[in-house]
Amino acid sequence: MSAAVFSRTVTRGDDGALSVGGADVRELAGAHGTPLYVIDEVDMRARACAFRDEFTAAFGRHGAKVDVYYASKAFLSSKVARWMRADDLCMDVASGGELELALRGGMPAARIGLHGNNKSDAELRRALEVGVGRIIVDSFTEIETLDAIARELGAVAPVLVRVTTGVHAGGHEYIATSHEDQKFGLSLASGAAFEALVACQDAEGLDLRGIHTHIGSQILSLEAFQESAERMLGLRAAFFAELGVDLPEVDLGGGYAIRYTPHGEELTPRDAAYGMAEAVAAALAKVGGTWPHLSIEPGRAIAGPAGMTVYRVGVVKHVNLDEGGERQYVAVDGGMSDNMRTVTYGAEYTATVASRLSDAEPALSRVVGKHCESGDIVVRDVDLPHDVARGDLLAVPATGAYGRSMANNYNAALRPAVVSVRDGEASVHIRRDTLEDLFSWDVAPD
Repeated sequence: MSAAVFSRTVTRGDDGALSVGGADVRELAGAHGTPLYVIDEVDMRARACAFRDEFTAAFGRHGAKVDVYYASKAFLSSKVARWMRADDLCMDVASGGELELALRGGMPAARIGLHGNNKSDAELRRALEVGVGRIIVDSFTEIETLDAIARELGAVAPVLVRVTTGVHAGGHEYIATSHEDQKFGLSLASGAAFEALVACQDAEGLDLRGIHTHIGSQILSLEAFQESAERMLGLRAAFFAELGVDLPEVDLGGGYAIRYTPHGEELTPRDAAYGMAEAVAAALAKVGGTWPHLSIEPGRAIAGPAGMTVYRVGVVKHVNLDEGGERQYVAVDGGMSDNMRTVTYGAEYTATVASRLSDAEPALSRVVGKHCESGDIVVRDVDLPHDVARGDLLAVPATGAYGRSMANNYNAALRPAVVSVRDGEASVHIRRDTLEDLFSWDVAPD
């Protein structure tokens, strides 16, 4: 087990069994079934507080204020919303459902930002009715629609314009979000972003608060953030020069990388905070302007490392490789229905036997799921003991982000439960699907 990949309270006992938050994973699996998502509450909340504190300190050196927005799409339950509220974070949501869950958990509407490239009229109306702190507008169509709804309701919508800066960063192309040829935002290069700012400024039902960008996810280098910050603050300065309007808020996004494997890298809260603060300082020195109220969105970096998935092993096969040698295929009771990232993004994970010790020789292994797809892979390559057998528990770390959020019912699979653990006590966030759930969605024949 690599401690660097697992959350901070995970330990291995003398008998080889893992514990998280003081609870034995064997007991958790017995009580809640497998697959099972397990959140280390201490770890997750410590990460949230680290981003809050490090960014506050780094930007405070320049007399600037900053807000940290938790990414609800990474993982959201009403209990997580309650944690983020208690730890003084804000929250971004990207759908009406995420908005309602955040509110259900007690997150103040004023600390919620509504994202999305194609928000419905109902979502925009609900956001205005509950008083969300900001709506990040993504198109001219949305600007016109939101303005009309706000005037109809006798409200004024606080908005930020999402800007496509042309800075490409992150891992897989599907999680890079600021190049020109993609669905998000309004182009800086074409002038669309500037036009959108003017349109928002002129709209009676909108209160233009500032600009927003998000350049991608799983980002390690601060160079892309530095370039993006300069372009964003240059746009802000140009808008002030043209219209005399000093935009008070700038959101520089986030998407900081986490470690998925023992050899992986991460961008720590401290490095991100001080690097971003210096990037903004340098950009302002170059383009001019006062320090805005900043905000950032760490993305998976809060939830991801705090979670792991526990599986039970079923079938084990040994398969000869064309180039010689063999691979051990370890099939578990989940797969692409509880973790889509390997098949979708080619994501890399690691795994360890979580229920016992083994002194068997390591074997090149592939952890696969039970679905009717050859691409149903959880961990592509990992060394596991040669004596892995039916009934063993495997733990896959760093699955706190996007595992449950992207879970599905392919092959009529039942989505796993989510529990958090602290001081030896488990708390259910999301219960396991049941057959009754499946039947409730199915309209039976007459």
